[in-house]
Amino acid sequence: MKLMRIFSLLILSALPFACGRGLDAKPALKKIGGLPKGKRIEKSDAEWKKQLTAEEYYVLRQQGTERPFTGKYHDHHEKGIYLCAACRLPLFSSTTKFDSGTGWPSFFAPVQRENVEELADFSHGMTRTEVRCGRCGGHLGHVFDDGPRETGLRYCINSAALIFTDRK
Repeated sequence: MKLMRIFSLLILSALPFACGRGLDAKPALKKIGGLPKGKRIEKSDAEWKKQLTAEEYYVLRQQGTERPFTGKYHDHHEKGIYLCAACRLPLFSSTTKFDSGTGWPSFFAPVQRENVEELADFSHGMTRTEVRCGRCGGHLGHVFDDGPRETGLRYCINSAALIFTDRK
C-alpha cells in the first residue's frame, strides 16, 4: 500500500512538468474518493463567507493552515465523530484518532472513503496529498504515509475544518 501511494505521488508529481506548469501548479488531479456530482454542495464565495467564521473560511475555502498546537481538537479525547465544519459531512471517528505529536488532529482513516477526496498538491515547492471534504470540497489538511500500523496513513487535519459531535 505504501509503495503504491509513493509510486502514485511520483507519477503525479511529474505531470505538472509535462504540462509546463512546474511546482507552482495549484492542487489538481483528483486521485480518490469524493461523492457523485449530484450529491456535491456548490456555493458562491460570498455564500461561504457568510456561513463560515473567518478562520473556517481561511482554512476550508482558501487552503489555509492553522498554527500547530493551537486548534481546539489537537488534544481532544472525547468519543464521537468529527464533521466537516462547512457541510456537516461525517469525516473522521474518534476511534481512528491518534496523537502524532505534530500539533494537528491526526486520524488513520476516514469514516467512509468517499467522504474525503485526495488531490496532488504541488504548492510551496513540495509534493503532498491534500485532503478535501468529499461533499463541499473544503480543504481539510493533508495525508501522509507515516501513520500507525492500522493503515500506515496520517490524515493531518486542521481543527478549524472540523466540528465534533458526541453522537454516533
